[in-house]
Amino acid sequence: MDVAEALACVRSEASDRETIYTLYVVDQRGRLCGTVSLRDLLMAGDGASVDSIMCRNPVSAGADWPGIRAVELIRRYDLLALPVLDEEDRLIGIITVDDAMDIEKEQDATRIVRFGGTAAEEGTELDILVSPLGKMFGVRVFWLALLTLFGVVTSTFVAAQEEMLSHVIVLAAFIAPIVDMGGNTGSQSATLVIRAMALGDVNFGLRDIWLVLRREVPVAAALGLCIALLEAVLAFFSKHIGMDVLLVVGLSMLVCTVLGGIIGVLLPFLARRVGTDPATLSSPLITSIMDLIGVFVYFSFAYALLGSSLLQAG
Repeated sequence: MDVAEALACVRSEASDRETIYTLYVVDQRGRLCGTVSLRDLLMAGDGASVDSIMCRNPVSAGADWPGIRAVELIRRYDLLALPVLDEEDRLIGIITVDDAMDIEKEQDATRIVRFGGTAAEEGTELDILVSPLGKMFGVRVFWLALLTLFGVVTSTFVAAQEEMLSHVIVLAAFIAPIVDMGGNTGSQSATLVIRAMALGDVNFGLRDIWLVLRREVPVAAALGLCIALLEAVLAFFSKHIGMDVLLVVGLSMLVCTVLGGIIGVLLPFLARRVGTDPATLSSPLITSIMDLIGVFVYFSFAYALLGSSLLQAG
């Protein structure tokens, strides 16, 4: 067609089209050849051919692609609509930016429930207002039972440190903030990695893992150092404890924060490697893992730096 013919075609069909801002050029077999914006069509001379003003090799999606992949393309290339092609590159429809927003909203809701450990085994979401009570119980009790196992192991280890705690009772006051900091840092890191995976910014090879770790570890170390210094200063003025205990608390906070960042990065990659949705590694699970690791780190520093004091006390 020339431009005049194309404009006449647009006028005749515009009333029952969802969008006309981007027009799609196809050949006689319906295969997509290019796109032309309505603005370019209006600005061109009537005698110019559409072929001369269209953009060739447009971004497109396959009909069998997951919807979220099309959403990523729309976001990446800032498109108002994305053409959808069949196996023979024939244009069979479009996905508009409104469609993409609906798909993304549904995906976000799914990630939220999975990240909280409230997705059913068959992948359906729980709705607090309409889901059967038995189903809500069955889905949630699995995660809580799993976290309880971590909690029992952690509490058993802490209970075994009775002699240490009896001599330096103030150590017990810092168990919760130290292990919580590792869990919180891990949850932050995992959230950033899952977001990057959802946006297609990272893949799942060793190169991507190394790239993310190379960026996360320095940040986690800086966060750990900052929080460790803050914790030590607050502990000194609020509890008036000695420098040896402050050193144990500060080093434990630093190491747990760094380990939390590393584990938060690695777990989503591990989940994808074994074929599990990374979002199923919920925030409570990461927190429970860091609780266990945190008490090991904390009491290891305590025995290393306060062991001589315990021997003298004995």
